[in-house]
Parts: sequence; structure tokens; C-alpha cells
Amino acid sequence: MVIAAAVVVVAVGAIVISESLSSSTRHPGATSSDSTSIVTQPFAPLNHEVLATTLPPWPAPSDARPYILAAGLRVLSQEELAVHYHAHLDISVNGSAVQVPAGIGFVMTNGQDVGVAVLHTHNPSGIIHIESPTNAPYTLGQFVTEWGVRLGPGQLGGVTDTNGNTLRMYVDGKAFAGDPASIVLRPHHEIALWYGSTAATPHVPSSYQFPAGD
Repeated sequence: MVIAAAVVVVAVGAIVISESLSSSTRHPGATSSDSTSIVTQPFAPLNHEVLATTLPPWPAPSDARPYILAAGLRVLSQEELAVHYHAHLDISVNGSAVQVPAGIGFVMTNGQDVGVAVLHTHNPSGIIHIESPTNAPYTLGQFVTEWGVRLGPGQLGGVTDTNGNTLRMYVDGKAFAGDPASIVLRPHHEIALWYGSTAATPHVPSSYQFPAGD
């Protein structure tokens, strides 16, 4: 009986330790136990390049180079495919979709692309291409900085948390309460930035139907 009791104590102790370890490894960016897949990494633009604080739409910058550098990225001579995946960004402001333009992250000269960043867009679908020579983490803040738009807690360009309106963030349909610029882009993430009344119930997608092979 003493041996049996000891076994029970050991088993219970193992369960407590296991739960404690599991809890301690949850990422601080997660808002609940079912959103631990939302990985974050602090990000702030690296120089004082002026980022748009106007209302949408926001076109891609005519000169991408300074914004790529502000995002802490390099201008590459060509697309690198050693690491290659995609995420998707949806933006809704007061019930209207905001287009993510083509050409973000491309340096253009005389209509020809002469350089590209690891984060870029080929078309206005909202698909973010991550094409990198190394497997490094890249954030939503870096991408939006390349776009030339300011992003931070309660702010996307000129829309801010004010007058009964708020900016809300979702990753794969899960609410995220941290700094949206810190969200790390991961394969097939569906990221939604929603702006509207604090009294409204947002309806955002939980996934995106990527083209075959993406």
C-alpha cells in the first residue's frame, strides 16, 4: 500500500511538472491557450523614414529602397528561394476592404525591377511572398513598413483608436491583443486587420485559399 501511494504521488507530481512546463513555454504574444501559434517578435522601423499616417488607400512607394532599409532588410539583386512561403493579409476599414497593392518590396528603375526585398507582393491579392536566402523570422511590421505605412498598437496609417473606433487584429481567425507590427509571418497565415466601431462584431476570415502550389 505504501508503494502504491508513492507511485500515485510520483504520477501526480509528473503531471503537475508537465503542465507547468507547457504553460511556461506559451509565447507571450498569445491571447489564450488556443492561440499559442501566434508568434511575435518586437519590431520598430530602423530610421526616420516618413511612414503614411493618412487614410487609405495606400499605394506602394514610388521608391521602395528607403522603406526596405527602414524595415531592416536588404535590397537583393534577385528573388532568393532557399526559404519560400506565403502569408495573406486582409484589411477592412469601416466595412470597406483596403487593397494591398502589387509591387511592395520591389525597387523599380525605368519600369524594370532592379532589386527586391525578401518580403514583397506580385499582385493586389494580399498574398505576401516570403522568399529568403536564410530561415529568419520576418514580421508584419517589416512588411507594412516596406509599404510605407505606419503600423503599431491602435494605429494603421491614419486610422487610430479614437472616437469609439478601434483597430483589431486576427491571425487565422484568432484575436490578437499585442502590437500588430510584432506578428511573425508564417506559412499560410491569414492575418486580418479590422478597423471599426468598438460596439461592432468583426467578421474576419480564418483562412485563405492560396493558389495550388503556393
